[in-house]
Order: sequence, then structure tokens, then C-alpha cells
Amino acid sequence: MAVNKKNIMTRYFFVILLMALIGVAIVVKAGITMFAERQYWQDVADRFVKENVTVKPNRGNIISSDGKLMASSLPEYRIYMDFMSGEKDEKRRQKDQARRDSILNANMDSICIGLHKIFPDKSVTQFKAHLKKGRQAKSRNYLIYPKRISYIQYKEVKRLPVFCLNRYKGGFKEQAYNQRKKPCGSLAARTLGDVYADTAKGARNGIELAFDTILKGRDGLTHRQKVMNKYLNIVDVPPVDGCDLISTIDVGMQDICEKALVDKLKELNASVGVVVLMEVATGEVKAIVNMMQGKDGEYYEMRNNAISDMLEPGSTFKTASIMVALEDGKITPDYVVDTGNGQMPMYGRVMKDHNWHRGGYGKLTVTEILGVSSNVGTSYIIDHFYGSNPQKFVDGLKRMSIDQPLHLQISGEGKPNIRGPKERYFAKTTLPWMSIGYETQVPPINILTFYNGIANNGVTVRPKFVRAAVKDGEVVKEYPTEVINPKICSDKTLAQIREILRKVVGEGLAKPAGSKQFHVSGKTGTAQISQGAAGYKTGRTNYLVSFCGYFPSEAPKYSMIVSIQKPGLPASGGLMAGSVFSKIAERVYAKDLRLPLTNAIDTNSVVIPNVKAGEMREAQRVLEELQINVQGKIADSGKEVWGNTHSAPQAVVLESRSNMQNFVPSVIGMGAKDAVYLLESKGLKVNLVGVGKVKSQSIANGTIVKKGQTVTLTLKATVRKANAEAETLTLH
Repeated sequence: MAVNKKNIMTRYFFVILLMALIGVAIVVKAGITMFAERQYWQDVADRFVKENVTVKPNRGNIISSDGKLMASSLPEYRIYMDFMSGEKDEKRRQKDQARRDSILNANMDSICIGLHKIFPDKSVTQFKAHLKKGRQAKSRNYLIYPKRISYIQYKEVKRLPVFCLNRYKGGFKEQAYNQRKKPCGSLAARTLGDVYADTAKGARNGIELAFDTILKGRDGLTHRQKVMNKYLNIVDVPPVDGCDLISTIDVGMQDICEKALVDKLKELNASVGVVVLMEVATGEVKAIVNMMQGKDGEYYEMRNNAISDMLEPGSTFKTASIMVALEDGKITPDYVVDTGNGQMPMYGRVMKDHNWHRGGYGKLTVTEILGVSSNVGTSYIIDHFYGSNPQKFVDGLKRMSIDQPLHLQISGEGKPNIRGPKERYFAKTTLPWMSIGYETQVPPINILTFYNGIANNGVTVRPKFVRAAVKDGEVVKEYPTEVINPKICSDKTLAQIREILRKVVGEGLAKPAGSKQFHVSGKTGTAQISQGAAGYKTGRTNYLVSFCGYFPSEAPKYSMIVSIQKPGLPASGGLMAGSVFSKIAERVYAKDLRLPLTNAIDTNSVVIPNVKAGEMREAQRVLEELQINVQGKIADSGKEVWGNTHSAPQAVVLESRSNMQNFVPSVIGMGAKDAVYLLESKGLKVNLVGVGKVKSQSIANGTIVKKGQTVTLTLKATVRKANAEAETLTLH
């Protein structure tokens, strides 16, 4: 049989054409689904199918050492309106749209009035115009209010008409956020750190960043599944909330330090101020303040200057220099240096004391050298004994670990820069100027750590900002005190330097840092701030004034550094930084001396409580259990005995009414529920005003009962006040 090739080709053509048309139809249908019906199918997917939905855990709180909340996560919301029906079928869509519009129009006034009450910054008219504009635009995702709102505001909005319906019936929907809040405001804000606006992105700096993995917890997973004709969110992997951190910061001490420092900064018009308060034995940082002057003249925490500023420390460094010479046996506290007229040539430069223009100090002992902070005396000692071998002096500093990085719990710390003779730019003048705190860079917290070691019997401990991580009330990880150097010097040297530092404050230039209540030990510091490559001689000179020390001298509990950068003269570490130190030390010391309230109770006195009216046998039983004297005891007859009470000097008097059912009882002091129960059991009607306990009643007790009569009970707090208190409690 002959094959008709023409017919075969025709058939092939039609087959290919049919397949091509089918392919085009599939592409067109896909395009319609992707674009024209995209929103509908997205709504369907949102409603019925959600696979592997990430559930974010709650971020852990940061809590102060005295139990106050310093950082916490609170929910915030943006609220939207979907004005258009998502039904695919046109008839069903029109019907659904008409229903939506009718409900919205019928409740428009109520919605706008409710929104105005919740958000008073916008009027009813503005809300009405705004919502109508969204409906005219046929918006599917219309922002109702421009700002994020709190959880309490969100719950209030959800009670409004239409908004109380689910999103597919009413159109109201929300987007939830987890916002990080600091209840203590700006206190230690830079040390606590910040998180990104979207907390899911993690932390940016401070404790938040350093302990991010502990705070953020672990994500969970859920999916949507139809079960018994209902769609449920099925948890595949539950989220694990982050741990809470117990910080070392004491809110009260932090507040004391911040106020004292800012007051002085404003007085001096200073550019930067730092205070760090540390517990001697543990290294716990109880307060850390970093203030920088903004363009508006006010002071803010912009960066952690206390740990990052690489500045020449000035005279606070002299203590380390003298300690090296004492430890090496080169000098004693009574060693005498002739400082002459306050000027001494050193390798082509002139070393000067601050009083050189008044003729200098002449002969001084080592104790006096630190007492008056003599540059000439200190530099002479170090140059005289170590000029031929500078490395020995540098090695002495390293023995005390003053050159070591602290490896703090938070990032951003600077590394001390103390040059050795083999390093570049180490000149003949380097050693004498290094001895008085120039040509070195040491962050303030490193200087404090060194002085803290002196206060701590020669044991240097690492400063810490976090004490423990806690989960559900249980400690999951502790951060114990770490020893950096178990012995910075011999006991002999330690005793000598502690006595010298006590006299520096008691008899020397650091008297403003002292206190009449207890002894303070420490050292002042005043240094010119180098302007980088320009050195110290460009324009107006800036100064670093500081005081570092500890208190009380005999049994040190706290160490502290105060450091202030200011423009121009006068500049005095004692008068400026020392006075701040003194003010803080006295207030902290007074805070520590506060005794528990129980100590103020006279054990010989008799405390008579206020007892509310009610069932007398129950009141009598409680009073006897508390061992409180009772007058007018009630016999146990097995029947309820209602009555009133009043306080006598040594007892509670119980007064029963034999025929209580015929009289209006006193319910003052009772809870609302108990009061209503008692009055209604007598046939009375009750009207409540406010919440809390009964403050007053409109019908006096003892009045003959008239069935159906209304008694108005005024309670201690109004509803508005109670709601405000509830909102405050929830937020904080």
C-alpha cells in the first residue's frame, strides 16, 4: 500500500499546531495566574497553606544588679485596611464587596470616633477623610495610622466595629514587630547597646551584641494544616526564648554618676566626660558613663569612650612609674629629689612643674612628689635610675600588667600603647615624658583596672559587665571574677604606695576628691591633649583632667575614675575631676549604709493592723494566728457573725450585730466582690464607682435595710486611673 506523504505531513502539521496552541494556552493561563489573579491566589495561600513558617523567639531581658529591668522586647504594630474583596468569581466578589462597603459605611462614625480616642493627635474628621481616601483608591494594604502602636493600643483598636472581624470579613490586618525598649531611658545606654529596628537582624553594639547568641534564642517552625475541617497552626519546632542577662550595673549608682558628671560637664563646657565605678573585689562595673557634647550643647552617650579612648593619661600614670622604682628598690617613700625652681632641662627640652612660674617646690620626698604631682620629681627619678636601661622600666610596667589588653565582655576596647626602647620613635626624651603619662596611650578603664589592683591587695581582676545568664529563674551560665595578675608587686611596695595615695588626697593637691565621712586614696591627672600630627601647639589647647582612686582607704570597696576633656585653662584634675569623684563617692557610700526597714521597727511596740468589716469569726481566727490582741471575742456558735471593727491602742475590737439582717452592714475597706455579695444578700442593689477596695458607701452602716434600695460604693481608684496604671505596668 503506497504511503501518502502529503497526508502524513498534513497530520503532523495539525498535531504540532495543536500542541503549540495548548502551549500558548498554558503560558497565557500562567500569566493570568501570575499577574491578573496574583493577589487572589496569594490570599488563598495565606488562608490555607503556610509551610515552614519561622516563629521568632522572645529576646531575653537585660536586668540590673539591683533587679531593675534595663532592656526588654515589647510588641509593636502597624495597622492596615484591605478595602477590596478577594473573591475570584465576579458575582461572589460583587456581593462580598457590597457587604464590606455597607458594614464599613454603617460603622464609619463609630470607627473614627474610636480611633480619635486612641490616637488624639488626629481628629475624627481626619480619620474619616483618610479611610474614605483608601476606599476610593481601592487599596488592598492601606495604612490606617502612620506610626507604630503599642500592644495596648492595638487591643483597643481591635475592639472597634469592623476591625474586630477577621481580616477576610472586615479587612483589618496588622504587621507585628518586636521593639527593644530601655525602661531606664538613657542610663548606661551605650554599654547596654542597641539592636536593629528589626530585632530579627540582631544587635549592633554593647552588651546586646556581645551576648547576642544568648539573648536572641532559637527560631521555631510551624505549618498550616487542615484538621477536622479546620485549619490549625501546627508547631514543628517550638521557638526557644533567649536567656535573661543579669548585668553588673546598679541603676541607683549609674544615676548618681551620670548626674554628677553631667552637672560638671555643663559647668566647664567640656566636650567629653567619663566615669567608671567598679567593685574592688569582683571587678563588677557598677556604673559606666560616657558623655559627649552634641551640636545642641547637650550631652549624650554616643560611643563608649571609657573603653575606647586612646589618650595620654597624664599624671595618673605617675603612680605606676613610682611603683616600678619602689619595687626595684631604687627609692623609698622618703627619698628626696631637689626639683629646684620647677624647671629641669632634659635632652634639649625643659621639664616643668605646674608652679614653675612661682619658683617651684624645691626639695621633695617621693610622697610629696606624688602629693603635689611634680613632673620634675617623677621624671628625674625615672631618668636617673633607668636612663641607661629604659627596657628595665618598661619591664617593670609590664609586671603590673598595665600594658595588657583587658579582653572585656563588650567590644570596642583600645589596646594600651606603651613603647619600648627597641621600637620606632623611642628617643632620649621618651622615657622622662613617659614617666609622667605622655607618649603613652591608655584607655580610662585600663588605668582604673591598675588602681583597682592596688586597692585589691595587689590582685588585678578583669572588669566585667555581666554577672550571669538566667532562664526561667535558673542560672544557666555564670561569669565569675577573672584574675589578670595575682600579684602586681610585693606587699612592701603595695603598703608604701597605698599610704602615699592616701596622703595625696589627705594632704596633697587631691583634697577636693576627699570626704569628711571616710578616707579616699587616689591620684589626680592633668594633661594636654595632642592634636594628632599637629602636636600640642595648634590653636586653643585642650586638656584631659582626671582623678582615679578608691574608697574607703582602709578597706576599699569601690574604685573609680573620672575623666573630663575640656578646652583651655584653667585645668585641674583635683578641683574638676576630683570634686565629681567626691560627690559620687559620698552618695554611693551613703547608699551602701542604708539599713533595711525592719531595723527601724521598735520590738517593744505593738502593731495594730486595719481590719475591714466582714465576718467576725474569720477575722478573729486570723488575728489570733498573727498573735494580735482581740477585744470582744466571738463565741464559736457555728453561725456567721457579721460586724464591724475598730483599732484600740493595744488590740483590735470586734463588734458583732445580733440581728445583722435588719441593718445595712459596713463594707468600707472590703474588696468589691465581697461587698457586693454581702449587700445583695440583704436585698440591696449595688452601684460601683471605680475599682479597688471600698472607700465609702452612700448608705451608712446600721441603717435599717429597705429591700430594693440602691447603695453606691465608691472605690479607691477610678477606671481611667486603673487603666492608666495597667498600661504603665504592661509597658514597663
